[in-house]
This record gives sequence, structure tokens and C-alpha cells, in this order.
Amino acid sequence: MSYGAGITQDHGSAIGNTFRDPLVFFDPDLTSGNTQATDFDFDDLTLPSQQSHLPLTDINTSQQHNSIFQSDDFNLGINNNNHTIQQRDLPFEDEEEGFYEKDLPKHACAYCGIHDPDAVVMCNQTRKWFCNGRGNTSGSHIVNHLVRAKCKEVTLHKDGPLGETQLECYNCGCRNAFLLGFIPAKADSVVVLLCRQPCASQSALKDMNWDPSQWQPLIQDRCFLTWLVKIPSEQEQLRARQITAQMINRLEELWKENADATITDLDKPGIDEEPQQCSLRYEDAYQYQNIFGPLVKMEADDDRKLKESQTQENISVRWDMGLNKKRLAYFSLPKANEEMRLMAGDELRLRYVGDSSKLTWSGVGHVVKVPNNYGEEIGTELRISQGAPIEFSTNFVVEFVWKSTSFDRMQAALKTFAVDENSVSAYLYHRLLGHEVDDLVMKVTLPKRFSAPGLPELNHSQVYAVKTVLQRPLSLIQGPPGTGKTVTSATIVYHLVKQNQGQVLVCAPSNIAVDQLTEKIHKTGLKVVRLCAKSREALDSPVSFLALHNQIRNLESEPELKKLQQLKDETGELSSADEKRYRTLKRKCESDLLRNADVICCTCVGSGDPRLSHGYQFRSILIDESTQATEPECMVPVVLGARQLILVGDHCQLGPVVMSKKAAKAGLSQSLFERLVVLGIRPIRLQVQYRMHPALSAFPSNIFYE
Repeated sequence: MSYGAGITQDHGSAIGNTFRDPLVFFDPDLTSGNTQATDFDFDDLTLPSQQSHLPLTDINTSQQHNSIFQSDDFNLGINNNNHTIQQRDLPFEDEEEGFYEKDLPKHACAYCGIHDPDAVVMCNQTRKWFCNGRGNTSGSHIVNHLVRAKCKEVTLHKDGPLGETQLECYNCGCRNAFLLGFIPAKADSVVVLLCRQPCASQSALKDMNWDPSQWQPLIQDRCFLTWLVKIPSEQEQLRARQITAQMINRLEELWKENADATITDLDKPGIDEEPQQCSLRYEDAYQYQNIFGPLVKMEADDDRKLKESQTQENISVRWDMGLNKKRLAYFSLPKANEEMRLMAGDELRLRYVGDSSKLTWSGVGHVVKVPNNYGEEIGTELRISQGAPIEFSTNFVVEFVWKSTSFDRMQAALKTFAVDENSVSAYLYHRLLGHEVDDLVMKVTLPKRFSAPGLPELNHSQVYAVKTVLQRPLSLIQGPPGTGKTVTSATIVYHLVKQNQGQVLVCAPSNIAVDQLTEKIHKTGLKVVRLCAKSREALDSPVSFLALHNQIRNLESEPELKKLQQLKDETGELSSADEKRYRTLKRKCESDLLRNADVICCTCVGSGDPRLSHGYQFRSILIDESTQATEPECMVPVVLGARQLILVGDHCQLGPVVMSKKAAKAGLSQSLFERLVVLGIRPIRLQVQYRMHPALSAFPSNIFYE
């Protein structure tokens, strides 16, 4: 049964059409409607008479009985004055120490072993039981697990006072325990479970004798309320298995590898094997690779597990056809996970399972539309449109296709750094490894005017940054929020090109950051090519006209390629001979455009594209938002021949996102920018901000910046 769900069929009344039957808790000593008084207790539960339940006369009497718990079922015995709880003793079979180490029932707390049905709750996602006791931790064991495992739904034990009850919102069915709360009625001891938003704020509640202002969460002080789930007594918790917060962390991590693991498995050899910690300094590039390589693999393994665990079933699909004659599938994911990080260009596999009498179908596509929230649709463009079961709209399964490309390129960059002496200059090699090296100032001709055409005039700190960067082989630019990092970076790129030092490679960890910087650089009049992954070629952006694939489409000098492209768009495929000719012409045009460009812009991982790996050496490399990239991610563009490296970012803001806790703890969450700052390389700080009123900027300036 579902607590708060009541009866599933609708009532004929206005109340019945909006809500389902509530649970009714009756207090015979209650003499007024003030259920929030200090002496208010849920001392007993009885069936109320029709006279005592007048506000709910529209609800069918037979249906009321299905949502009411009688006093014989359980005795809550809560005393709010002295905060004591009357609790039944656990049915101990004997009084020996180590009782909780013996064979325990399935509903025993996976942390401590307590198995009183009144005191345990099951996590619906992991199917594990946990008690409402704190033990040696700051919160109850069930809340600890829900937070660490990122779960939300729970079910009470069948032998508990409320029976096998799945907690859910009485109105909308929301099962997020962290959003659920209860509202007592004014006249009777009646409580109803409602989620915080929007149900608890609906005006219709006032007409049902419930006061929305009295809404209280089910989880308070990191524990479930005691009238819902009993807290084990101190004696019970002392007799239970003692577990610390550190052991809980280790056990939760172990469950990601083996869902059937127990706390005794923590003592097995190799379970807690930690990776080698990152250092500030490294003896050579081989040591550097040997430390970061395993961390990248750990991050790849965690990312793969996360993606592959996101399979969603019973999906409804809406079919459409794109302007490029590609089949589009739109659908919503009802159980979307906050960790999912679905982005445009990600690959999804759509499968039609149908029934036993129909053939199954599977197709792979990439995401072309990302929802702003979980209520909106996701759009996927199928790679192959033929054979899609467009006559069906239900019984589909969505699987996330994990690709190792990003991590493979990081590993390749680490290897190149170790074995290829031409991957970076000798100065940068020693600087990146943390060796003591004298500062080097390059002899260059500085421009008379530092501001670039098409861009705003620079302030004094931006001029100083540009002037300093042009003369140094390694520079760090710290740009607090609103200080014009993008304009400064675009100006630096402009002057690097005008110094005739060859092509400049511009990177950032995210596509959005790359697009913003590409747009600024284009305004200076330089020839810019935006290189993006093939899975993102169908996506629109403010700089789509600068994308390599679009520049090739608009080439007037290759009529044969244009005809083949038009034929491919119309028919969907070419003959084997035409396809071979098409690819040859396309590769030649791509190479010509890339070699004739002044600036090539791409993501850090995108710089490992095979189209840049053959014969390309970039003397000057600028990485924007470098503090949001992991160090191996930054190394992908760096090893393409860097002689002058500019890192732009702000280590006082958010750092890289690392999914693997072990890898993050070992140092993968520290960016290259931050490590160089710790080593003593002082960043050039931009000091004038244009985004906030001085009254707003004063606080972050004083708190987070020197």
C-alpha cells in the first residue's frame, strides 16, 4: 500500500476529484483545533465517527476505512514536552554481545544491523534496509544512505505500524522523501502527506480543513519523524554494529562495484587500495603519466557506469522529420538523474521492444535538443532513418551510449608528453613538471596600441595582462566574474597572430565557452575556423557559420563536392564510388581550410581530433576557463607543440567536475592552473569588473580575493 495514496478511484465530489483519501490519526484528548500546541501528541489512533469527521463528509465512508490506521495497530507514544519516546524492546533472541553479527533478517539495517520493523525503512532504488538511528554519525542511517547514494524513495516495513507503505504525495504522487511533508487538520488528528511544491501551497487545501502554513517536512534534523519511523533506543544502538561515517563512505563506494557487498567485505585485502596521489612536482614525464593515467582510467570507469545505469524503459516517443531528411525522435525521461549531465551531441540508443509477436528495433542517434528541466522533451536525431518504427509510439527503451573518446585522447596526450620531446618546449616541459626554472622573457615587438579592432577598449589591468603575456612563454590570467576574460583573451590571440608566430590554437573545456571566444575573435577580422565533433554538426550556435563543416558546404571553389553533398542530403546515401570520392574531396577541403586559418577554436578534448593530429604544430596555445578542466584534459592541446602557453581562468571559482571520488581525492580535481599557482607562478589578475554594482561585488571581492 502507499502511504497517503489512499483509494485509487475518484470520488464524485470536488474534494475527491482533487485529492485521494488521507490517513487519519485521532487524538481523543484533543479539545481544540490547535494541532501545533506544545502539548499536542499523537497518543492514539482510532476510527473517527462521522460526527467527528464532518469536514470530510464528501468522502465515501467505505473508502475512509481503507486509509485509516486503528489504535490496535501501533502506539506512537510521542511526548513533545520532554522529547522522550516510548519504544518497544527489540525481540532479542539472546543477550550475547555481537548479536548483530549473527544471521540477520533481510530487513536489517545494512549499516548497523538493527532490524526492528518499526525502526527500519527500505530504499526503493537499492532495495536495502536502513534504520532511523544515528549511531556514530550526524544523521540517521537511512538519510545518510539516501544522500550518499542519491536516492529519494522509501518504503516502510510490512510489520511496522503503517504496514508496507510507500511514502508519496497524496495529491501528485511525488515520492521524493526530501520534498514530502505532512499537514495536520484543524478539527481532528488527521494528517496528509504532501510535497512542498506545488501541492502544499494549493489554495484548495484551505477548503479541506487543512492549513498549508502548518506544513512540516517528514525529515527533520536528518532523521525521519518519530511518529513515522521509530528511532532505536540508546541501548539498541549500543548493542548494534558500530559504524563510523568513514566506514559508511567506503561501504557506499563498494556498493557501486558490488551491490551485494557487506560491511565485512571492507576488511578484505585490496578493497581500500587508493591510487597514487598527485604531486606538485614530478621527476619526469613518465612519473607524470604513471600518476595521472590510472586516475583518468578511474574517471572513465565511473563515467561509463553512470551512463550505462541510466537505461529508461516504457518510454513514449513522438516522431518527426528534420529539414535534413533525418528522422527525429522526441521523448521525456521521467526518472532523470541529476548526475546524468545530458548534453547536446551525446549519443543515445533507442530500442523498440514491442511485444513477443513483433520484431524488435534498435537505432543510435545523437541529442539535438536538451530540456531545460525534466518536464521538457529530449530530441534525438537518428544516424540511420530507414527502418524506424514510426507507426509505434510506446514500449521504447532509451540507453545511453558511453564513448571513451575523451578519455582515450587524455591518455594519448599523457603518453605523447612522456615520449615525444617535440610535444612542448623544454621550458614548458620543466615548468609543467614543477622544476625550478629561471623566468624567461621573450624578445617580441610590442604593438603600439593594445586594443584590438572590433573589440571594446581595454582597461589598465587588461592592457598590462596583454603586454605581459606577449613576452612570456607561460602565463596565467586570473579573471574574477565580469572582468572581461573573453575580451582580453581575444585581444591576446589577435596580437599573437599579428606577430607572425603561426597559427594559434584556442581551447576551452566546454563548447559554450569556445563559441563565445570564437565570436569575439571573429570580430577582430581574423580567419577563424571552429572545429567541433561530428556529433555536434547538426546543432545550431551563434558561430555555426564559422564551423568547419559549414564552411565546406559553402565553398564555391569545389562544385563537385557541392553536388555530391547535395545528392547525399537528398537521397541519404551515395554509391560506394561516389562515397569514396566524396570523402576524398571533403578531407582535402578540410585540410586546406584548417591550414589557411589564423585561429582554430575547439574544446580541449576536441583538439585531439585526428584532423589536427597529422602535421599540425601550434606554437601558441590559449586555454580559456582552464580552471574548469582537469589537468590531463588541458594536456590534450598542450602537447600539440606548445612553445607559448596562456591559461585563463579563476581558481577561486568552481573547479573541474570529477565523478570518481577516489580520483578526485587523489588530486584529479585540481586544475593545472591551480597547481601552477601553488607552485608560485603568480597569475595576472584582471581588476575591473563590469557585471555587478559595486555594492554587490564588494562581498565576493573581500571574502574570496586578496
